[in-house]
Amino acid sequence: MVFAKNFEDLEVFKLAFKNSLKIHKATLNFPKTEQFELASQLRRCTKSICANIAEGFGKQVTSKAEYKRFLNMALGSCSETRLWLRYCFELGYINKNDYLEYREFYLQIGKMLTKLKTNSK
Repeated sequence: MVFAKNFEDLEVFKLAFKNSLKIHKATLNFPKTEQFELASQLRRCTKSICANIAEGFGKQVTSKAEYKRFLNMALGSCSETRLWLRYCFELGYINKNDYLEYREFYLQIGKMLTKLKTNSK
């Protein structure tokens, strides 16, 4: 059961939103050739995590199954984010320290989403 009054109270949302903004800002420095490819894809999947948490939270009143479905989509976007971050690192668009930091945040967000989904009865 979620005891938050709104999605913005959830710690996982706060962490996902904070990191989505960090990554968005970082991708603005990617080469122009990547702005409509890799940078855009990375921005979209980090924002998708936040959007799915928010949308699922709003639907939990009428359907716990829908809430869990949206949390599953957020988990998928979290994994996708880690993949695109790896590409960014391997292509030299982010340094190793940033890559490891972002990767750790998205591993943590994934664990938090899994716990939230498991605790939603």
